[in-house]
Amino acid sequence: MKSLTYRQFEKKITEHYSESDLKLIRKAYDFANEAHAGQKRATGVDYIEHSLNTAYNLADLRLPTSIIMAGLLHDVPEDTERTLDEIKKEFGADISKMVEGITKLSNIKYRGIERYVENLRKMFVAMAEDIRVILIKFADRLHNLETLYALPANKQKRIALETLEIYTPIANRLGIGDLQAKLEDAAFKYAYTEKYTFIEQLIKQTIPKKKEALNKMIKAIKANLDSKNIPYNQIYGRTKHYYSFYRKYLKFNSNAKNIYDLIAMRIIVDSVTDCYTILGIIHNHYKPIRGKIKDYIAQPKPNGYQSLHTAVFGENNEIIEIQIRTREMNEQAEYGIAAHWHYKETKSNNREISWVNELASWLKNISDNDKFLEGAKIDIFKNRIFVFTPNGDVIDLPEEASPVDFAYHIHTDIGNKCTQALVNSELVPLKHKLQNGDVVEIITDKNKKGPTPDWLDFVKT
Repeated sequence: MKSLTYRQFEKKITEHYSESDLKLIRKAYDFANEAHAGQKRATGVDYIEHSLNTAYNLADLRLPTSIIMAGLLHDVPEDTERTLDEIKKEFGADISKMVEGITKLSNIKYRGIERYVENLRKMFVAMAEDIRVILIKFADRLHNLETLYALPANKQKRIALETLEIYTPIANRLGIGDLQAKLEDAAFKYAYTEKYTFIEQLIKQTIPKKKEALNKMIKAIKANLDSKNIPYNQIYGRTKHYYSFYRKYLKFNSNAKNIYDLIAMRIIVDSVTDCYTILGIIHNHYKPIRGKIKDYIAQPKPNGYQSLHTAVFGENNEIIEIQIRTREMNEQAEYGIAAHWHYKETKSNNREISWVNELASWLKNISDNDKFLEGAKIDIFKNRIFVFTPNGDVIDLPEEASPVDFAYHIHTDIGNKCTQALVNSELVPLKHKLQNGDVVEIITDKNKKGPTPDWLDFVKT
């Protein structure tokens, strides 16, 4: 894993961020760098490198400046002496809110994979109120995967499996294809090491012949389109990611010959009309394979993906998949929800807030076939709040639930003997209305016989 300095980071992101943006990002970096001074990661490098890499992964999606800043600051409250209040004072409520969201996710403890998976799923749903938190968590997780080699084998496997079971299905649903692929391949290596090695070798054996055929086809198609004065932006090849190939390999009963898109040609154009025109030209020159023509422009995938797909017999009779799409469709395929930001005319705070609200609303309406919710609609979680026990377990309750509701959710005996409650370490009345993310501790009296009648005036369960 190569080290990353701030100068290298800034050089990488300059193209998409203004001078005023870069000054704000530098301010967040300086704050985080001072806070993490002297801290080291398990790899032996300065802790700030993790913050920088997290921020770079976010900038790679061309996300707003405030999210990049929150990425730099995301571990400060949990791992340093600097507080959320200090971040709020220095950078404002919006950025501190994002950092707080990441801190809450980090508070969830690992207590066996099944329980942990369920806890994380619930928390991702709860965090739908600010989708930016999930994006920061993805960026953080990607760098953690890239440095897994420094951790014990049991932690490597646990983190890798979490990624494949929780993070990547969410990334897929949000349409962030590029980030999803990076997360999957980085996790695949540690979750299923032997299978990863097998797929790696299989791809290396298969690619050279297909690449040769693909390059000849690209050259021929460019010449054909140029001769007809048909415009295009880019024509290039792309190799299927390892984990995606592995899933298809299983789907086709371990027969690699039936996987036509190990290497694919991608054609980027200006208009939808050009997409269909070029598809027709390709089919006039190369024999298409029956059943492999897919129109995702007319019928987009649930995550918004649009493209024309076809598979044809190309040079040397090699079967090659071709994907044809507009620039906007390509950005949507690579960046998913992040692409919404790319087309904003201005980068004002109001536009950013509007963008976030749109995405949060969209996430809450995810369809019921998503793997990470195991068939349950997010609507199930409407009018619910999610609070923590002092040990980091997540408890879901109705909105406006009280500490008494919380106590009975834990155990009937705790409810019956409940006398006081601490919320975020502060003593509150038992009728206090709990909020998302509260840490709740119940104080009991073993001599108390049962519930108090006036509790019926405010309990929700």
